[in-house]
Amino acid sequence: MSQIKLIKPTMGYAKEIMKYRQEFLDSGDDLAGCGNLRLCSSAQEWIHGLNILENKDTCPKDKVTSNTYLAIRHSDNKIIGIIDFRHHIDHPILSLWGGHIGYSVRPSERRKGYATQMLRENLVNCKQHGLEKVLVCCDFDNIASKKTISANGGIFEKEIMVDGGKIERYWIQL
Repeated sequence: MSQIKLIKPTMGYAKEIMKYRQEFLDSGDDLAGCGNLRLCSSAQEWIHGLNILENKDTCPKDKVTSNTYLAIRHSDNKIIGIIDFRHHIDHPILSLWGGHIGYSVRPSERRKGYATQMLRENLVNCKQHGLEKVLVCCDFDNIASKKTISANGGIFEKEIMVDGGKIERYWIQL
């Protein structure tokens, strides 16, 4: 049984969202799968931006429609991670190395299997939106993400170079 649930971000989680953001800023880690949370000064600003991206009529032309979810732990209602999925990857960056899905787990909650659960539940969302397969990418040296992707059926496609760093591409059939 999953220890987490994926929910759409709401203002009811505003304080937790900003604590999540701060934990990443303090650690210097990347906020993958979080939209522009790093740049937002408030949860309200972030949620508003996410809502714009959900609808093709309001999504800016240089972006793709997407859904972002908070991964909430059942036992204490704490935000453990954030995960998104892009409805398509018809975009120069996403088709090369961004992929359909991005995610992060807060630094204090890593190595507990949450990312695997988050990705598993998000794949259901992808399938419900009509996707048949998804591209998920990670840095070459991100062993935890490689394991997460593989545990969810990810098949290694190839390694590419992006800005001097190695990125691995995986496909997951839904």
